[in-house]
Amino acid sequence: MGQRNAGKGQTVALAKQLIAGTEKRLANTTQVAFMGSSFTPAQITSSLQAIVNLRSDVDAANATAKEKLADEATQLPALRAFMSAFVSYVKVAFGTSPAALADFGVTPKARVPLTVEEKAAAAAKRAATRAARHTMGSTQKKGIKGAVTGVVVTPITAPQPTVTAPGSATTPATSGSSSATGAAATPRPA
Repeated sequence: MGQRNAGKGQTVALAKQLIAGTEKRLANTTQVAFMGSSFTPAQITSSLQAIVNLRSDVDAANATAKEKLADEATQLPALRAFMSAFVSYVKVAFGTSPAALADFGVTPKARVPLTVEEKAAAAAKRAATRAARHTMGSTQKKGIKGAVTGVVVTPITAPQPTVTAPGSATTPATSGSSSATGAAATPRPA
């Protein structure tokens, strides 16, 4: 029988079926012999019922644990913010007394000054980073100008408008070529 690979839910279902079968078929039997021992139907039923009870207790504990985890997830962020603010208060109030900070479990953060070698290494690293990223200051940027080669720039002169007398019916002449659709092209200012 494949009981070894059965899941926990299947094991409980089988135990319930075995209890029902024991109560139905073995109620009038005094002793049942297996596993090198003999058992009464009441002992068999109580052992099988223990399997069912264990699983139901675990399921109830899991439900309670999930509920507690959900409570923790909702309440913990606000409580952590409260704790952090209190730690900040303790550092400000007792910052000059390391013994008092130790009573709260807070250790003062001591700033260790850099050695000469560390300062030189940091300066070299900054210079290498500026060189790698081609970082320039504002004075260096002013000296850089772009050069355009291979492009000829032709100045465009605007046509002279024709002035007409206020009473004449003539239209001013337009210069320029017309496009394929017949519309007059207007020059663009440079």
